[in-house]
Amino acid sequence: MRHFGIDFNVAKLAFLAVLLMTTAGSSQDKPTKTEEDGKWMDAEGSPTYNVAADGKVDWYTYSGFRRYHSECHVCHGPEGEGSTYAPGLVESLKTMKYPEFMSVVASGRTIQRPDKTSVMPALGDNANVMCYLDDIFVYLKARADGALPRGTRPERSGEKPETAAQNEKSCMGS
Repeated sequence: MRHFGIDFNVAKLAFLAVLLMTTAGSSQDKPTKTEEDGKWMDAEGSPTYNVAADGKVDWYTYSGFRRYHSECHVCHGPEGEGSTYAPGLVESLKTMKYPEFMSVVASGRTIQRPDKTSVMPALGDNANVMCYLDDIFVYLKARADGALPRGTRPERSGEKPETAAQNEKSCMGS
């Protein structure tokens, strides 16, 4: 797609390459997960989940569960397991990294197979998805890693962090 002389596919690839280069590196000197203001990040700097020993999840994972089921499950099935209409995201997130997830959700993608064509619409202009993209990712990643078993409605471990409330207001324009 071209707009004002810019090839957006090339721009997206360049953005992802820069993002991957800035998050790459040795994880030997980094902790597995870090937390700041209730938000957990993995050693690569991508958002991740935190499930306590009692099964309670951090706010962002809980929010991701809620947002996934309000925006994504219609196509991708309950709990990210897939449907006849769209693939299972739980399986995809076993190997998909956050930058690729972000790109696919924001820009969409088309996959052509001999038997069918699958189209993921671009959701980059949907604030109900993009304002909570980290949350959706961490919920699905927890499902993919087996940290949240199927059939489980997660219980949150605490109240919404102030940072999350501020980011939500800013992103939603209120």
